[in-house]
This record gives sequence, structure tokens and C-alpha cells, in this order.
Amino acid sequence: MANLKEIRNRITSVSSTMQITSAMKMVSAAKLKKAQDAITALRPYSDKLTELLQSLSATLDADSGSKFAEQRDVNKVLLVSITSNRGLAGAFNSNIIKATNRLINQDYAGKEVSIVAIGKKTNDAFKKGNRVIANKSEIYDDLTFDNVSAVAELLMEKFINEEADKIVLVYNKFKNAATQEIMTEQFLPIVPMEKDADADLDYIFEPSKEEIVKQLIPKSLKTQLFKALRDSFASEHGARMTAMHKATDNATELRDQLKLTYNKARQASITNEILEIVGGAEALNN
Repeated sequence: MANLKEIRNRITSVSSTMQITSAMKMVSAAKLKKAQDAITALRPYSDKLTELLQSLSATLDADSGSKFAEQRDVNKVLLVSITSNRGLAGAFNSNIIKATNRLINQDYAGKEVSIVAIGKKTNDAFKKGNRVIANKSEIYDDLTFDNVSAVAELLMEKFINEEADKIVLVYNKFKNAATQEIMTEQFLPIVPMEKDADADLDYIFEPSKEEIVKQLIPKSLKTQLFKALRDSFASEHGARMTAMHKATDNATELRDQLKLTYNKARQASITNEILEIVGGAEALNN
């Protein structure tokens, strides 16, 4: 059994760790509320805009459609892998890295696959393989629509210049504080929605469907990427809050066990001292 000083040091260490994890849990909980409100407000707008553009694209001729809807043979794939800049969030980052590896080694095996890293954890995981062509981890310093738009424009440029035949987003979709869903979402080319020929008769288009598509597609793509980042941002804080909650509970349990062990060791030490005193007194009497 460890001596009393060692047990006291361990109790102090575990208590300090418990205070840190508890503080991190509260910080993530506060940030989660704001991030959750942001993604909840953004989703309906983004989903409706994407649905409208997919519907319009499905009714356009191939020649009149946008360049962003061009379907090509997939030889070059660009993955936008979205993680966080920090750890201590459970399996939040590792799940995305595993999903990205699965796409590289299984789904797009034999293709030329490159990565745009959003988050230091993705960059650290793939930079040695020379697959990372851009690292946009600094975007979390100021996660605004304008900053995300610059990244979306980079992706659109690579697709138009045929540097990528297909672009896929890999990120965590926020469901609740304890649950995140891994998404592999096609960014480009735009996937036309299968629709009946007369399903859009209730709409009046001005100036024309072609002009509307050309104007709104860039905005829709920027919004889609912004939504993915907002989803990932909310998921990160939810995962970190959950991980820190579990860590705090584990630290509390370990501290209580150590205190019990300390009390037993102290009781045994006191008993031994009493026995030694009694033994010494008996020896003097004899």
C-alpha cells in the first residue's frame, strides 16, 4: 500500500484535474448555447435555398445550366475535412479523420485525392502524406460568413478550373449535445433533384430560371459550407462538454476512492502506533 504522503499527493492532483475539467465543461456549455442557436437559425434557410436550386437545376438543359452542375468523370477528388483546432472533445476529431481515411482508401481508391484541411487536427493527421493542398484552420479565429465565403470561392475555383472533378464535405452534424452525425456531403457538382416536369408551375421566375441559377448558386454554395462549419462548431462544443462531464465524474469517483484508501491507511497507521505504545508499556512493566 502506498504511503500517506503519496496518497495525499494523488488526491491533490486528481482534485486539480477535476476543477479544470469542470471549468472546461461550463465554458463549453456556455459556447454551445450560442453555437446551437446559430445553427438552428441557419438550417431552414440553407436547406430551402439548396432545395430550390436543385429543383431549378433539374429543369434546365445541360447547356443552359451552371458550370457548377457539370457532371464529369471523377478522377480528381477534393475532400474538405472539418475538425477542430483543439482536442479534449472525445471522438469528435478522430471520427472525422477515420471517415476521411475511409473515403481515401475505399470509396475513392485509385483516384487522385487531395484535402483542404479546416481544423488543425485534420492538418496534423494528413500533412505527412502530402495530400493537404490548403490549411484553413485560422477560420475558427473569426467564424463569419465573409471568411467562409473566401474558402468557398477557392473550392468553386478549383472545380471550374478542373483541378477537382468532385468536392465532398466531411464534418460532424449537430443533433444534440451528446450526439453528432458524421456527414459526407457532396459540395460540387450540384446534384439536381429528381422532379416532375410540372412541379414548379406555381413559381414565376424573373428574369429567368437560368439567370436566377447563375446568381444564386455561388451564394448557395457559400451558405452550404457556412452551415457545415456551424454544424461542426456546435458539435465540437457539445462533444467537449460531454467529454469533460464524463472526465469530471471519473475524477470525482477516483478522488473518493483515494480518500477511502487514505483513511484506511491512516487508520492502520494509528492502530500500529497504538500497538507499539501498548507493547512498549508492557515491556517496561515486565
